[in-house]
Amino acid sequence: MISKLPKWVEYGAFLLALLAGVVNAIGLLGFQHQAVSHVSGTFTLLGTHLSAFDHQTIHLLMVVVSFMLGAVLSGTFIEGTALKLGRRYGVALCIESGLLYIAYLLLMDGELSGQYFASAACGLQNAMITTFSGAVVRTTHMTGIITDLGIMIGARLRGQHFDFRKAKLFIFILFGFLAGGLIGGKLFVLYSLSALLMPIFFALILAIFYWFYLYASNDKHVNQDHK
Repeated sequence: MISKLPKWVEYGAFLLALLAGVVNAIGLLGFQHQAVSHVSGTFTLLGTHLSAFDHQTIHLLMVVVSFMLGAVLSGTFIEGTALKLGRRYGVALCIESGLLYIAYLLLMDGELSGQYFASAACGLQNAMITTFSGAVVRTTHMTGIITDLGIMIGARLRGQHFDFRKAKLFIFILFGFLAGGLIGGKLFVLYSLSALLMPIFFALILAIFYWFYLYASNDKHVNQDHK
């Protein structure tokens, strides 16, 4: 149960979901209608193309593998899967920004491989925060979030306790991803693939704000210890 949920977790989850929503919207509209923030649909398409084993099969496989490699990259420098202030989330966001920038450059040159870097960026972000106080936290796809909310509502109808703090976190994530889809769609209409510049800079801004918040929190704890 999430009984003492810090405000930065809710806001951070909202902003990360918004970031992923923007990238996925641009991907759906511009990368041959290819989702990059999750791989469930891509994996299904891969299965349908296995018998043909053509160029599209290899492409779909690379999108899936790239997502996993992004998660591997996250696992190499973020110790543990539970959300905790002080871990290298700022570094992860900078790397995510770099991967999206590489994707942008390749896609602007008409290179299909740009999709792989965008998928890796989302895989990295999805692996950044795996659990918080027993709640599975995903910011790049909403299937698990909606499923967990449904389970919680069903349990409440059965008379069990309803964890409003956990539900609040999930709702923040849902609205963040939805807002990201709205923003990404509008940006793509206006700027086409150049719309990717928004999440590139947004990820860097989030990293800077995270480091500032971390510094302020550490400074506050030091001052309290000296009192």
